[in-house]
Amino acid sequence: MTASAAAPAGELVRFGTATGKWLLIGTILGSGMASLDATVVNVALPRLSSDLHADFADLQWVINGYTLTLASLILVGGSLGDRYGRRKVFSIGVIAFAGASLLCGLAPNVATLVGARMLQGVGGAMLAPGSLAILQASFHPDDRARAIGAWSGFGGITTAIGPFVGGWLVDAASWRYVFLLNLPLAALVLWVAAKHIPETRSPPTEGGADIIGAIVGALGLAGLTYGLIEQSWPLGLAGLIGLVAFVLVERATRSPMLPLTIFRSVQFSATNVVTLFVYAGLAAALFLIGLVLQEALGYSPIEAGAASLPITVVMLVFSARAGALAQRIGPRLPMTLGPFVIAAGLLLMTRIRPGVSYFGAVFPAVLVFAGGLALTVAPLTATVLAAANAEHSGIASGVNNAVARVGGLLAVAAVPLIAGFAPSAVVGPDKLVAGFHAALVGAAVLVAIGGVVAWTTIRSTVLQQPLPGEEPSAQPSAADAGEPYFHCGVGGPPLVVGTSPSSPTSPTASG
Repeated sequence: MTASAAAPAGELVRFGTATGKWLLIGTILGSGMASLDATVVNVALPRLSSDLHADFADLQWVINGYTLTLASLILVGGSLGDRYGRRKVFSIGVIAFAGASLLCGLAPNVATLVGARMLQGVGGAMLAPGSLAILQASFHPDDRARAIGAWSGFGGITTAIGPFVGGWLVDAASWRYVFLLNLPLAALVLWVAAKHIPETRSPPTEGGADIIGAIVGALGLAGLTYGLIEQSWPLGLAGLIGLVAFVLVERATRSPMLPLTIFRSVQFSATNVVTLFVYAGLAAALFLIGLVLQEALGYSPIEAGAASLPITVVMLVFSARAGALAQRIGPRLPMTLGPFVIAAGLLLMTRIRPGVSYFGAVFPAVLVFAGGLALTVAPLTATVLAAANAEHSGIASGVNNAVARVGGLLAVAAVPLIAGFAPSAVVGPDKLVAGFHAALVGAAVLVAIGGVVAWTTIRSTVLQQPLPGEEPSAQPSAADAGEPYFHCGVGGPPLVVGTSPSSPTSPTASG
């Protein structure tokens, strides 16, 4: 079946059908592959560092090489899917991601690994926004909320179990299998996509891909990231200038990869600001905790991975309820309280130091942290989708993914500056713990700012009705768009399928 974003409702997929189930399996496995890889790598960093003789800056680039290209190109990936076919671009992304994963698994040195990670980001930029956009464009309006709930819930679980799976692979075999695991998953996703995922695309538009915008944006992010990691202010300033130039290019381009008019929706803009701050704080903390548990507290990789299992349990039990709560009372209160609970969990992590027991210090902090995540993520993504028209679902999900990735990219790059680590230094256990505590305080402040922004800007009614007072170009009516105007939850149940959680994004992937 091939359908445009404006296909009649009778041609769209229903939730309980065989096609609907296969569509969910394919998109969950595809996005889960990228999310799993993002979390698994954090646990593998100590062994990777030992085998490849990597210093702290090298480890930052192992994480940020992937995030840099992903954040730079994810908007292109979303728009390419809208333009040329979401299934096609999603499948190409899976192939690219798998090929780069093979290179990562065979990398003989850090430079090769970082280069392969950057190629992984290119693949991830095509498959990450595509999975959610496929659901948004393929499912019947009455079933979209349920489909997104199932996708986000299982995707959240995949992300949460990533550290445990990664720890087991590193302990049982090698850190290289963390990357090689993607190969059989990719083969399965490609089979499902070819057999069961319908092709969808938006109505044709003028102009080609925004290559100049992508290059300028990537150079700006690269300069700012490199400047933070190496603590080089001239490079950081050059990066900022590049990002300003990116905005100017997007204003002048006929077919920009980032249509700035989408930000005329106050709710869309505000939700992305919340995303930026929350995911910046999460990324900084999650980058360091695996290193601290293994290097300073003596945990094995599998023990460090298992330390985060309470996140899985809490999300299983409470994320669905948080999604239903946001559906009933609106997202404003959950999106405010959730970040403050996350911040409390991060501050509790400052009790983690050599000599403390898991249940005395680590478990309580992780439990509170997980509760905040469960409360935050479902209403956040539901709100960002509700504030964008379904015709531009690829762009909307791409923007939110990009914002989350940019927040994480810059936060991880800034860790040495906040923690007091010298550039390219080998950080000992005592220095690592002290820097971890300093970074946690900074991360808690960032996440709390996200909560303040949510309280002051997010409307409680955003999920229940069209947004009053928005610019027509930002929020077209159903008649103007030629299709049903979709807000999550309108005409459908809360973001829950059975007992599946409905967390639309993962702690390290917004997506």
